Amino acid sequence: MKTKRDVYIVSDSAGDTAFNVAKAALSEFDDLEVNYQRYPFINNSDKVAAVLNKVNENKDNAILFFTIVSPKDAQYVVDFCNTNGICAYDIMSPILSVIEKNTKLSPSHKIGAVHQLDSGYFDMISAVEFALLNDDGQHPAGFKEADVVLLGVSRTSKTPLSLFLANSNIKVANLPLVPKAQIPEELWDVDPKRIVGLTTDLNVLKKIRRQRMIAYGLNPDTVYSDESELKEELDYSEKLYDKLGCLVINTADRSIEETASIIMEKLNLGHFSAKK
Repeated sequence: MKTKRDVYIVSDSAGDTAFNVAKAALSEFDDLEVNYQRYPFINNSDKVAAVLNKVNENKDNAILFFTIVSPKDAQYVVDFCNTNGICAYDIMSPILSVIEKNTKLSPSHKIGAVHQLDSGYFDMISAVEFALLNDDGQHPAGFKEADVVLLGVSRTSKTPLSLFLANSNIKVANLPLVPKAQIPEELWDVDPKRIVGLTTDLNVLKKIRRQRMIAYGLNPDTVYSDESELKEELDYSEKLYDKLGCLVINTADRSIEETASIIMEKLNLGHFSAKK
């Protein structure tokens, strides 16, 4: 039986930083079942106190991650948690202290500074919009504009991977591969160095597709999850990748983050994520 914990994400801004750090750390614990509870825009003392009282009611089963830049409110959280025995981690303060010590500069303590509406923010929004417009081969003309074109049979993580990369300002188009379906002519005009073929293991694909059908309340034993059909799809995609001469990544047992990291490294896209 898995250990269960309620993980509280408390932030004076949107809370994405705290959530991503917590999620990355907790993913290392295979036998831990997590229930996330997010409390964004907790940006004054009254709101901080109210959330902490709620967490305190469940303190034996709670882990608190917080990003609060106000020194007064952050210290209040630390003192409250220490007094009441709440397991808590302050994400921002240790990092700010290291930078302050090294640079001899003082942080601004400006709420939501990481989400300033600078050019990098708008680049990211543009990349997300591009990914949505060019999802599932809806707009083949977009292949030429894309930084990356993802190919793969159904359930190889094309869409979530496209959106994850978009958050690093990378424009991604993706195309589902179906045997006997016509490949858009635009694909052949794309530099193979910008194409990534996604594949997976037969058993993994079968399990994912069956689970998807069950989640929809449908019979899992259909053509969609038939082993011979899946093998045909995977063989078809591999032959296409060979013909294109593109990078191929097996997504079985790989997280979205890991696959994205491989793509960024192999296609030399690291500079995109550094945009400001």
